[in-house]
Amino acid sequence: MTLPKLTLKSFMEHCATQFKNESALSLVDGSPIDYEKLSENINKTSLFLNKLGIKAGDRVAILSENSPNWVIAFFAVTTMGAVVVPILPDFLPDQVQHILRHSSSKAIFISERQYDKIQDDDEQDTPYSIILIETFSKIHKTTTRERIKELLNEGGKEISRLKSAALRLTGKIDSDVKENDLASIIYTSGTTGHSKGVMLTHKNLVSNVLAASLLQPITVNDRFLSILPLSHTLECTVGMLVALHGGACTYYFEKPPSPKNLLEAFQKIKPTVMLSVPLIIEKIYKNRILPQFQKNAFVKKLYSSDAIRKKLHKIAGKKLLASFGGELHFFGIGGSKLSADVETFLRDAKFPYAVGYGLTETAPLLAGTNPAETKFQSTGRAIQSVQIKIASSDPYTREGEVLAKGPNVMKGYYNDPELTANVFTPDGWFKTGDLGILDRDDYLYIIGRIKNVIIGPSGENIYPEEIETKINECDYVLESIVFQDNDKLTARVHLNYEALDKNLKILSELELKRRIGEILKKVQQQVNKSVASFARINKIIEQTEPFEKTPTKKIKRFLYTS
Repeated sequence: MTLPKLTLKSFMEHCATQFKNESALSLVDGSPIDYEKLSENINKTSLFLNKLGIKAGDRVAILSENSPNWVIAFFAVTTMGAVVVPILPDFLPDQVQHILRHSSSKAIFISERQYDKIQDDDEQDTPYSIILIETFSKIHKTTTRERIKELLNEGGKEISRLKSAALRLTGKIDSDVKENDLASIIYTSGTTGHSKGVMLTHKNLVSNVLAASLLQPITVNDRFLSILPLSHTLECTVGMLVALHGGACTYYFEKPPSPKNLLEAFQKIKPTVMLSVPLIIEKIYKNRILPQFQKNAFVKKLYSSDAIRKKLHKIAGKKLLASFGGELHFFGIGGSKLSADVETFLRDAKFPYAVGYGLTETAPLLAGTNPAETKFQSTGRAIQSVQIKIASSDPYTREGEVLAKGPNVMKGYYNDPELTANVFTPDGWFKTGDLGILDRDDYLYIIGRIKNVIIGPSGENIYPEEIETKINECDYVLESIVFQDNDKLTARVHLNYEALDKNLKILSELELKRRIGEILKKVQQQVNKSVASFARINKIIEQTEPFEKTPTKKIKRFLYTS
């Protein structure tokens, strides 16, 4: 794609011209709209915002589940020169209200399901317009969620009237959007609990799309099925924008998908491209695939043979691909590290997976690959126009902090110049906070977060993520975290209770307790045999409830390690 300017306005104008009559967006059970209609709806929504008093530079929030209207709202805001503030649907009401206040948002697109999160906010200094995203109509703050639901169920007579008034608007906003203008402020929900407003420019986002698109060519024949929140930059950039760049059609679920709805959508849409976080494919492997290889002693013994295991993985991989609709050729995984045992299965199974690495601060992609060029446990090479280097590299281990430079690196943290200054080196390299290694082919391997490193008894660096990988490979373990408690290395482990019930057929609570104790003891022994003496686990705690996670399914470690 050749653009006169690296702006979202120029990007959308090109897409609308290039792919005019191709399908662009759809609900899974809906009818697609084409690129021409998408562009028209974006323009009308921009005019509607302008009529509400929104101008270039103003912040406009989006708090909604994924939908074609989310995409229209995103471009309506950014192409008129205003700044979009995507809010994750998982955020609690006090987090939502903090973001609206901190960003000084002048309007918010909100879904009916999220509406109660903006009620009773007496601390809001400036009033903001509320726009129901299902219909692109302005509503009053006094309108109750129940009343909105009634109107939608009744066919939305009152809302439809307002909507039709908005859609009758004609004309075009003459906005001079520049590459380095602010396009988006994304508030992160990190594992430390501290939320920051990441400022991304038009150039940050569009340059990242152009570079990401070189990894895997996308065409008008591709169908994306979206399962990650659009308000996270992974799905927004690598999903939504990359799909539009290639003229593909993206499908969204009207409601959060259940396993049943997912399987039905796979067969109906037959997606060719999907994005996921590791937890999703890891759950599929641990809940659906691995139990088949452990259902009896004979199969388990066969599975222990490398040659037979690879054949079994290949057979299972064909079935897995068929369950995804049979036409998938790119399954992108990002957000956190993919566990080694699951990646071994995906490689043996010839499943078309690829791994990428990045952060919200880098719009997000820094490194990546396509299914044909993956390396085991690597996140791939730096994408085009991005430079990656390792700081303070140890001459023996070659480990160090991953530093990055490129047109996709953020402008800074909103209203926080001190924090912004702290994440850049004096010569302008962005400090990712991740420890990594570059091999001879410039493939990047991520070891863990610097802030998670534990110092051992004799000053050794202990990387909890590496130990967690070993723990998660053990039978019946779903997920874990490792931390230091009173100078002792401790692990919290959440087991696969569904598999326990099914495979062990335990009847009494006492028997279950005893068996869980045996499993945790075996986990400790198995892991301690495979790690250095200074990294051995002293204690394992059973985590009976699933760990609380960020929207990208990373465990919120701070909740369990203090």
